[in-house]
Amino acid sequence: MLGRINHIAIAVPDLAAATATYRDVLGAAVSQVQTLPDHGVRVVFVNLPNSKVELLEPLDGNSPIAAFLEKNPSGGMHHICYEVEDIISARDSLKAAGARILGDGEPKIGAHGKPVLFLHPKDFCGTLVELEEI
Repeated sequence: MLGRINHIAIAVPDLAAATATYRDVLGAAVSQVQTLPDHGVRVVFVNLPNSKVELLEPLDGNSPIAAFLEKNPSGGMHHICYEVEDIISARDSLKAAGARILGDGEPKIGAHGKPVLFLHPKDFCGTLVELEEI
């Protein structure tokens, strides 16, 4: 079911500062800022040869990232995203196996313009998992 790692997401309290760190200190290529109102975040992707790092900043206090940053004020790893060929088939298989799909269970369009779903961290070794259809 799982394909390659698409990205690892890091919640940050200051997107501009985090972007500068990755770009200026680590020498990474970074994308332009994207605002994703449906997900309550602004994001920047750090482009790597074999994957990406997604830097996430909350849009406002209602964002799930804001709640994460309340518990982790310096930021930290938020989720890992795996690619899947068919997100509906993956969702249905996971539900049949007892995994919990977050939200209403229907895919939303993510930052790459593709359908995504999130899986409950308690079902996956304490890690929030995002699935993205390729």
